[in-house]
Amino acid sequence: MKNILSTFMACIKFTSFWLGVLLQIPIVILIPKGRLSVAYSRIFYGILMYVSGVRVRVNGKISKARPLLLVSNHISVFEMVVFPVALGSSFFGKEDIEKYPIIGWIGKKFGVVFISRNPRTAVETTKKINDAMIRAGYPMTIFPEGTTNNGCFVLPFKSSMFDVVTKIPNLTIQPVVMTYNLRSGGKISDDRIMADDYSCPANAKIEKYNEDFGKSELVPTKERSVFGHVFHIMKLGGVLVELNLLPPPPLEGMDRKEIATTLHKIISDKFYELKENKNGKNSNNTNQG
Repeated sequence: MKNILSTFMACIKFTSFWLGVLLQIPIVILIPKGRLSVAYSRIFYGILMYVSGVRVRVNGKISKARPLLLVSNHISVFEMVVFPVALGSSFFGKEDIEKYPIIGWIGKKFGVVFISRNPRTAVETTKKINDAMIRAGYPMTIFPEGTTNNGCFVLPFKSSMFDVVTKIPNLTIQPVVMTYNLRSGGKISDDRIMADDYSCPANAKIEKYNEDFGKSELVPTKERSVFGHVFHIMKLGGVLVELNLLPPPPLEGMDRKEIATTLHKIISDKFYELKENKNGKNSNNTNQG
């Protein structure tokens, strides 16, 4: 009975989700592309977050420096709405997402810069990123893992995504560590549940990572589509996303590989620290009860 009720409520929320999109389409069409459209994205995405049951908490302060590049781990599709709402940023996204119906068009309108991962177009891609960073008065976000992980660890960062760093004067890079928790603030009980329910990973990428590095990271038992994942989170009652903003580290004089390695260590170390602290706190709470 409980499962039937949660599915019914999710259907209502999912209908409201699309209604929220359709009602705002005329505004998205009319609003000029640029800082105004990026500012409006906070309203657009905020409505969808509210309906989906996704809440966000920011720990730390965003740098006031511009141009500013936010670098984060990547767990789920919800980051595409959480970062604009919480931090007023836009993104660098994969080129193939630009072809998605509605999503690609809305993304471009809200300042998303779609880039190719093909090494043959590296020069053009670097110029595209460079131009976007110089032009934007708002922060841009990049996920250097190149795909979503299982929510239990951080994939290695692709050094090619930091080609632009040495070419933009006065660029500030700020690490962001993201964690997913229950709306109540409690810890998701274990990694298996995290991987299966709250993350939205590309399973093949995790399997390849395990094979290449001799790891045994969890591969989710279900690989849901983007909107299948949204519907599933609605059934679960929502999620709390925490964005932990760390101080910009000194990266002067480093090449792209050193920058990727340094940022990965900072973000990965903090991710595991937060994970262990949350586990310890929950353990203490259990003992006290």
